[in-house]
Amino acid sequence: MRRRELIIMIILLLGQFPLQAQKILTLQECYDQAMKANALAAEKNGYADISKLRDENLAKGWLPTLDANGSFIYNSSVLDMGSVLGSLPIPGIAGAIKPLPNEQYKITLDINQVIYDGGAIKGARAIEKADLSINEKQTETDLYKLREQINGYYFNILLLARQKELLNNYMEIIKKRIGSIQSGINNGVIIKSDEDVLTSEKINLEQQLAENEIRKNAFMKILSDITGNEISSSTELIMPSPPTELTNELSRPELQLFDLRKEQLDAGMKVIESKRMPKAFGFATIGYGNPPGSNFFKNEFAPYYVLGAGIKWNIFDWNKSRNEKQIISFQQNIMQNRKNDLSDNLKRLLDLKYAEIESLKTLNETDSSLIALRKRITASAESQYQNGTITATDYLNQLDAERQAMINSEIHKISLSMRRIEYLNISGKEIE
Repeated sequence: MRRRELIIMIILLLGQFPLQAQKILTLQECYDQAMKANALAAEKNGYADISKLRDENLAKGWLPTLDANGSFIYNSSVLDMGSVLGSLPIPGIAGAIKPLPNEQYKITLDINQVIYDGGAIKGARAIEKADLSINEKQTETDLYKLREQINGYYFNILLLARQKELLNNYMEIIKKRIGSIQSGINNGVIIKSDEDVLTSEKINLEQQLAENEIRKNAFMKILSDITGNEISSSTELIMPSPPTELTNELSRPELQLFDLRKEQLDAGMKVIESKRMPKAFGFATIGYGNPPGSNFFKNEFAPYYVLGAGIKWNIFDWNKSRNEKQIISFQQNIMQNRKNDLSDNLKRLLDLKYAEIESLKTLNETDSSLIALRKRITASAESQYQNGTITATDYLNQLDAERQAMINSEIHKISLSMRRIEYLNISGKEIE
């Protein structure tokens, strides 16, 4: 019993291998993989790291600044209080007061602390945050352009795969026809040229299959490079099912980029306003010198300190702030005009793409009737050929017409799906 169970388990495991070998890939997965595999994807992390460091530096504007200073000063002429006071009727006062030293030495540690900056630091951090969002959105915009390339390769692979199936089906038909006329040729009922016609068609199909395989492999290799994911003949690409109801609402990353730049300009406007606000600050100096601080009558090295606070207010800047605000206002108008122009161009592209979709929908609706008609014509031609009323060339012409009708039908189906995906990409919507 154990041996029997082991055999059953091995059979079940072996039966799973074909399922595991079949790899399924969707168009959305190609988009996601390409976004991660592209060299530009690393820019987001780089911009985030740069912005973090810049923001930390801006936030440190609230921390006190420490500056170490040292100086030596020699004065060729100093105040001599003895000579100044010698005229007073006080005996011995002139000799008691020594003249001020010609040399001054000092080493200081100056401390400055911002108390109120009028919102300058907050505004600068807002600009930096907006700059990060712009850089990230610009990277996203550049990566979004990959979708157009991916669509072309993805749908071409789907089309070539379906074309290969149809070519193989017709190859089987031709092979059977060649096999069936051998006896007729041997009996002298069918002429040799009929076999030559079918054989030439077989060679033509072989050439088309070889070309199909080469092109498909080339597209798979390129798609593998873009997505960073190995795509082979064992990979099954799933036909997308985009919605049939399409709207012209736009959410392209380029439009969002204009909105972010407008936010950056708004933040710049607040920074300009902060320049006209009063600034309050505190300061302290800890020093060691000779004479110490402002005590010029003490001719020796000693420590000292100075404490203070101040306020600064630029009450008139000759209209510089007003001009800077007008510049930003002009930039905002230019930005809005560019956004409107891009929106108009995208909507025109959507109108054109919608017309293509409607045209393909019409073709798809008539393809099934055309294929059914071509099949009946081919069946009639086959019967006529077997009865000897038409030649093999006439029969192949009808067979080729049926094959082309079926290939065109597949082209229309895949093209319709592709056009709907392109419509979504133009409008900036994702595949649901």
